[in-house]
Amino acid sequence: MRELGCPAQELHRTGSRREGGKHERAKTTGKRRSETAGRNMETSQTHSSERSKDLSELMKEATKEVHEQAENTPFMRNFQKGQVSLHEFKLVTASLYFIYSALEEEIERNKDNPVYAPVYFPAELHRKAALEEDLEYFYGSNWRAEIPCPEATQKYVERLHYVGKNQPELLVAHAYTRYLGDLSGGQVLKKIAQKALQLPTTGEGLAFFTFDGVSNATKFKQLYRSRMNALEMDLATKKRVLEEAKKAFLLNIQVFEALQELVSKGQENGRTVQLKAELRTRNVNKSHEQGPAPGQESKKTNRRPTDMMPITRLVRWILALSFLATTVALGLFAM
Repeated sequence: MRELGCPAQELHRTGSRREGGKHERAKTTGKRRSETAGRNMETSQTHSSERSKDLSELMKEATKEVHEQAENTPFMRNFQKGQVSLHEFKLVTASLYFIYSALEEEIERNKDNPVYAPVYFPAELHRKAALEEDLEYFYGSNWRAEIPCPEATQKYVERLHYVGKNQPELLVAHAYTRYLGDLSGGQVLKKIAQKALQLPTTGEGLAFFTFDGVSNATKFKQLYRSRMNALEMDLATKKRVLEEAKKAFLLNIQVFEALQELVSKGQENGRTVQLKAELRTRNVNKSHEQGPAPGQESKKTNRRPTDMMPITRLVRWILALSFLATTVALGLFAM
């Protein structure tokens, strides 16, 4: 038989347990609220920092890693070392033509749109006409029918057209990554290409790297950044622009990788042809060393004397000419 406890004591114990539980729940709730408040404060500080920073500064930070990836592709590393062939340079120039044609078509479409108009500098920056000049120099007057457009380049082109038609506020990301990059690192690549390919010092084949409308690259880049920073956009749009800038670099990397693959395949095909020729030569030499195959010896020994006549006459003519040349040489020496 269970012993019943004192009702007063039982009530006291129950009340204590309830008070303790409430206290623990209050502590847990307070801790959670504190953590949430901390996270909200960090997010608020991040958003505040992003709002206070200029778009150009945010873009530089956001694309730092992918920018380094682009510079360290095998194609670009070789280029920077001066290890670039004329064939490779022509392929790059062709791809750039398709990219800039698409970019500048969409820029013209949005030149009066407030999301792009402040950074519209066609006379200073646009590259399509310069690339046409270079391609005519490298390929001749029929260059349009000869230049290739790899799949990766076509993908880049399609993205540019999509942005220009559907999300023009993102167009500045592509313009920034291309034009300011050309004004900076492009000038170094110009000197490398001119030296490695022995191009004329008068600039033929290098019009793409020549910005006649920009007298001072440093000052112009400062002007461009200030105009870009003045573009009106909310925080959400800024983030989309930053993501698009990273995408622009990735598309550029894919173009370089595709060009490197094209060049490698071309080298392999050339090497295969050379190896086949070497194998044919070895097989011929081997057959001469081993002598005629069984069944062919009788054909060789059964040749008629008349079959050998053309060769015999040729040998006689060679001997006669050699003798004549020797005689003339001795005569001149005696003089």
